[in-house]
Amino acid sequence: MLVKLSKDPLKLFDDIWSGAQMPAAPAFKVDISEDENAFHIDAELPGITKEQIALNIEEDVLTIKAERKQETEENKKDYHRVERMYGSFSRSFNLGEMIDQDNIQADFDNGMLIVTLPKAAPVKKTKEISIR
Repeated sequence: MLVKLSKDPLKLFDDIWSGAQMPAAPAFKVDISEDENAFHIDAELPGITKEQIALNIEEDVLTIKAERKQETEENKKDYHRVERMYGSFSRSFNLGEMIDQDNIQADFDNGMLIVTLPKAAPVKKTKEISIR
């Protein structure tokens, strides 16, 4: 079940899954950083090709989805332990109003998805009213 977070800037980029629903280890690791112009999400997706990644925004929620297919080997190895994850996995983040959603950019290179989220111009929420 998706839980939409408030537009509180302190909750920017919080995973939208509640703690009880989040797996013990996330499907993939992300680093989130900020500079004066943008926020940056660096998602570590080793063994994934660009074509296996979907990136979308719906109602201020950025979702990164990826699918790693298990390759079958012809020599039929008997595995004692498999630690690589296969299948579909995703991470979703609340963006809020601080992001210019029309100018988001994404690059993929050598297993790293780099998403640049430019900051939106601050909205002035105060107005002076003249007195007659």
